[in-house]
Amino acid sequence: MAIADLKNVLKIFGGSDISEDEQNELYKEVLLMTLARAADADINIQSAEVSRIREILKERTGDDFSEADVRVAARAELYAEANLRKYLASVQKKLTDEHRAGTIQALADVMRSDQDVSVLEVDFFNRTAVALGVTPAQIAGLNAGRVSG
Repeated sequence: MAIADLKNVLKIFGGSDISEDEQNELYKEVLLMTLARAADADINIQSAEVSRIREILKERTGDDFSEADVRVAARAELYAEANLRKYLASVQKKLTDEHRAGTIQALADVMRSDQDVSVLEVDFFNRTAVALGVTPAQIAGLNAGRVSG
């Protein structure tokens, strides 16, 4: 997936309905942008974070992303935190509850990957959760229904 290939962005901002395939592509874009920016939230991109982001992206999307993909997405001005929050707030209704919850849970995973969570990362997490419109239950991974274990 090319970083600059954010084809769904224009469609979303245009207010169009999106298909399930487009929704899944949007999820990939949201996940990449959010996790990459998280790696840079404390102004210090750790190799452990980049590696974990790549693993999460592979686990959740099935696609391989290079270290360069992640580092470019983390630094690109297009994805500056304020712009990312606006983008997430505008697309959050186009994502499924599972996509939004998965994104915020993956974000927490990335932030824990270097064993040191900074105040800046906590602030980034909180603002991202608000922009995605996730509930505390979704953040905790709680879903109504049968609990498996």
